[in-house]
Amino acid sequence: MAKVWAVGLGMVAFLAMAPAPAMATALGADAGACERGETAFLVRVDGFKTRTGMLRVQLYGDNPADFLAKGRKLRRIDLPVTRSGRMDVCIALPTPGTYVVAVRHDLDGDGKSGWSDGGGFSRNPRLSLLRLKPEFRDVVVRAGAGVSPVDVQLQYRRGLSIGPVAAG
Repeated sequence: MAKVWAVGLGMVAFLAMAPAPAMATALGADAGACERGETAFLVRVDGFKTRTGMLRVQLYGDNPADFLAKGRKLRRIDLPVTRSGRMDVCIALPTPGTYVVAVRHDLDGDGKSGWSDGGGFSRNPRLSLLRLKPEFRDVVVRAGAGVSPVDVQLQYRRGLSIGPVAAG
């Protein structure tokens, strides 16, 4: 029993000295806010159809009338799509509270919405060609003090439907 305990303590000491796994680096103009632990969303975007074009992350406040209304966003971050992996985009928040995150993948990077472009929202609501704009209540998320993660799975047009890229 003493040998098992000694080996167990040795393993604990070894694990304590091992370096911590690397955290994903936050991207975007607000990356410093996430690094400093300020009030922000770390928007973790995944499910890219292709690794081309631009990614846009927009932040809307807690007023349903402002959601996706022209000129009513609180913040916008535009970035070139990375070569691989999930994109972790930091977006600073004015205060803790409720917000909506909208993401668009502009495949050709022309700045215009096209049929092939992808998109998604906080809380990953189901979208359809008849309902491209989800209900506000289905996408609103709460942010506390510090960095709050928000996962967004991109969705693209697939024939007459919209959904994530098929896992392959």
